[in-house]
Amino acid sequence: MDLGLKGKKAVVTGGSKGIGRAIADTFASEGADIALCARNAGEVEATIAALKVKGVKAFGRSLDVADADALKGWISDAGSELGGIDALVCNVSALAVGDSAETWEKSFRTDMMHTVNAVAAAVPFLEKSSSASIVLISSVSGFEVDFAAGSYGAMKAALIHYAKGLSRQLVGKGIRVNCVSPGNTYFDGGIWQNIEKNMPDLFASTVKVNPTGKFGTAEEVANGVVFLSSPVASRISGTNLVIDGALTVAV
Repeated sequence: MDLGLKGKKAVVTGGSKGIGRAIADTFASEGADIALCARNAGEVEATIAALKVKGVKAFGRSLDVADADALKGWISDAGSELGGIDALVCNVSALAVGDSAETWEKSFRTDMMHTVNAVAAAVPFLEKSSSASIVLISSVSGFEVDFAAGSYGAMKAALIHYAKGLSRQLVGKGIRVNCVSPGNTYFDGGIWQNIEKNMPDLFASTVKVNPTGKFGTAEEVANGVVFLSSPVASRISGTNLVIDGALTVAV
């Protein structure tokens, strides 16, 4: 299926590794130009170089998305550099699991406010697009209570609510808004690889409760994100796409 993304302009936060990198790679494979950010300058440069090999325009910057001014400036520059923005994907998470003042502060500033600030900066560009889309990356922890209950789960739940509200607020501007909620996703350098090495009992028990008997991949999540971001998904807005291999039981 041709997703109609050739020549489109996509902006991805946290796009140098894991799910964000897979999203950037998938957009580029579909012919979309890419802008991405991440904290590690070397990883940003390497990712940009790899994306350009695919024959698309790529623009990146090293920054902390919790820095509102830096984030907004990068999105504005990305829109100018690419010649517009058709798709925004807010992917960064602090992964701050816990119930301390510190985890709540990190989750709020990174997961929630980076998303709010990115959307605010991108909307002036998106409203000029003929196929504008916003996708927020939440988690199954955002609609079911699991080991990540507390700051992480609550902020992921807030993102689902925020996306639903935005879908109604921005429909008049021709901007679709959706969430994607991945289940357990394994990739190099990711949280589950770290748990595998340092908390093998938790890792084994988590694999056991996955009906497929395995974790998902970043590429499987990316496929859903890029589809929702594409013109082919023109009638889909306000939904929360769960990509979890039948892990959750919520209706």
